[in-house]
Amino acid sequence: AASAHSVHAEPAALQPGRWYWYRFTALGQRSAVGRTRTAPADDAAATLRFAIASCQRWDHGHFAAWRHMAEQPLDLVMFLGDYIYEYPSKPEAVRQVDGPLLRTLGQYRDRYAQYKTDPALQAAHAAFPWLVIWDDHEVENDHSRERGQLRSGADFQALRGAAYQAWWEHQPVPKGMRPTFGATGSSVQLYDRYAWGRLARIHTLDDRQYRDPHACPSPLMPGGSRVITAADCAALQDPKRSLLGWEQERWLAEGWDLQRPWNLLAQQTLMAQFSRQPVTGINAGEFWTDGWDGYAPSRERLLGTVAERKVPGVVVLGGDVHANCVADLKRDFQDPKSPVLASEFCGTSISSHGPSQARVNQLLALNPHVHHGRGDQRGYVDFALSTQTLQASLMVVEHPNDAMSAVRPDAQFVVDAKQAGPQRT
Repeated sequence: AASAHSVHAEPAALQPGRWYWYRFTALGQRSAVGRTRTAPADDAAATLRFAIASCQRWDHGHFAAWRHMAEQPLDLVMFLGDYIYEYPSKPEAVRQVDGPLLRTLGQYRDRYAQYKTDPALQAAHAAFPWLVIWDDHEVENDHSRERGQLRSGADFQALRGAAYQAWWEHQPVPKGMRPTFGATGSSVQLYDRYAWGRLARIHTLDDRQYRDPHACPSPLMPGGSRVITAADCAALQDPKRSLLGWEQERWLAEGWDLQRPWNLLAQQTLMAQFSRQPVTGINAGEFWTDGWDGYAPSRERLLGTVAERKVPGVVVLGGDVHANCVADLKRDFQDPKSPVLASEFCGTSISSHGPSQARVNQLLALNPHVHHGRGDQRGYVDFALSTQTLQASLMVVEHPNDAMSAVRPDAQFVVDAKQAGPQRT
């Protein structure tokens, strides 16, 4: 009962690079059959077919994207955050969540339990192994390590502890990731890295648990994000601030794989600069403080290491912004001659509403390194990775309010292992 009766099965001595099938029996009941697979041996030649997904707000739409994905020949799903949302539903919602704004362990547990009744989500969990990281809504919108939008101190730490516990109970993660509780509240070792044969190293990040508080918060709230001009917020350029925390930054900088052709960075949000105003100098531009733009020196350190160590095949994968964005990543986004160091695919939401396309089009005009942006589409991104290329298909749901909607490819890109930067195909 202390773990909500969850089971985290960890079978040993499995063979590398093969599929396994499983089911559970208990108290006279038998589950449906699930399928998973092991990674290839570290020295094995390999290919990888995977998808990224994020942001599945129950009351914003149905999960047709999961139904379609479950029928694809994928090896792996990377879920990049916002598995649940903490809000209650509005009366006009497509479908209602049970319960109020989440504030207790029991309420978080009930929200996960309701999400997991969705048959399309069940099918996707049963079809593939998942790598899972969280973002803000698993706890509270736009929180940092020590404060939410409205709470800080012991109040927020208690909320975060309840949220972490329910997340661990309801996600396919090992027993070793169970939250621990100390003097500074609860913690989970979320960031990690995984080899996929000789093909790729997958690095999973945590941009919530260790981040510095948001720069220049609104005087009306102790925490949370805002959009602010660089001229009005010197903290945006403060090199002492970090999105990942200094320990995680060092861990990533020291762990890039220089032998395999690909380094896949699974993290929460859009890394590319996405200014709301023209950027004409260091104190120009208008930025959203919850994403990497709110911690620009942290981004510059990461990409600087990629450049200095000549890290091969860096592809940044993200979610959070409820829009498909495909971008070049550079140390200097204002300089057209600045070399492209990495490729970015930020996937849209499974169901959560996105920004207006008219607004996205305005931002694309201001940020030419972002080659594609659609805020009016829901779906996921399907990838096929080989030694030479990464092929990406942006899969979009035609009718998000229809659980049985068709899903189709909208745009396709390719990245060459020897040349960073997505190219439209």
